[in-house]
Amino acid sequence: MYMNNKYEIIKSGENKGRIRALRSFGNVKKDDIGGFIESETNLSHNGDCWVFDDAKVSGNAKVFDDAKVYGNAMVFDDAKVYGNAMVFDNAKVYGNAKLSGDAEVSGNAKVFDDAKVFGTALVFGNAKVFDDAWVFGNALVFDDAKVSGNAKVFDDAKVSGNAKVSDDEKVIGDLYEQERRSYYI
Repeated sequence: MYMNNKYEIIKSGENKGRIRALRSFGNVKKDDIGGFIESETNLSHNGDCWVFDDAKVSGNAKVFDDAKVYGNAMVFDDAKVYGNAMVFDNAKVYGNAKLSGDAEVSGNAKVFDDAKVFGTALVFGNAKVFDDAWVFGNALVFDDAKVSGNAKVFDDAKVSGNAKVSDDEKVIGDLYEQERRSYYI
């Protein structure tokens, strides 16, 4: 074990598989018990990143920089959560998805496949972002909305209700583009 390690994986007993802080950093105090990780490759020893509560990070997923995963959230497969990004509640980030910047995924939302959520974007409720879709800037995707294909949702755009944005469509602030036609919404 290196002297700079900030946590260890508890190997036995009631907290088996959870992490325990070896030193204080950020909002984490020495000896705090965190969430679950499968291996040390899942959570960086650098920065203030942490897995809290009953959250789980597994597979080849990586949480690094100052990112946080908490509640009952899950990050798995080859997903990456970094920057100041947060995944919480019952949200899931998986596949090859990337969550970065100050972006947040919460509620029962899912970000998966090769999707990217970044900037200060929020994905919450029962929303899904998948395929090669991007949600970024100050965009909000929530309720039961789905963003898929090569779709891009950005600036101050809001996609909600049962809306579906797919293929190569773009939602830019209050402008919606579909097949070279632009509509103000």
